[in-house]
Amino acid sequence: MRFPLNVIDDRSSSATDDEGEAIDAFNDGLVAGGHWVLAAGVAHPADSFVIDARSGEPSITAGPVNEAPEWVAGFWIIDAADIDIARELAINGSRACGRRVELRPFLG
Repeated sequence: MRFPLNVIDDRSSSATDDEGEAIDAFNDGLVAGGHWVLAAGVAHPADSFVIDARSGEPSITAGPVNEAPEWVAGFWIIDAADIDIARELAINGSRACGRRVELRPFLG
């Protein structure tokens, strides 16, 4: 089963050197354990665009869909046999990056 782990923060690119090293070690552990799929940081919401092309001419609006004090600042996509393993990996990811993470299963 695949799960996204969303890193919740109120800043972008905010990891300290120590956090960066812990994240690298966590990533290495994901790879070694066969859980690694993908990981990336995400730009500040102010750098986003909301695009609506459902009907007629597309509408493009600069900025986030919702204003919030925190947002997804990065993510991992992991592969785990079940939700219990995914939760343990999420706990380790939260410890590594020093931030809250949101674990959510993919549908289907």
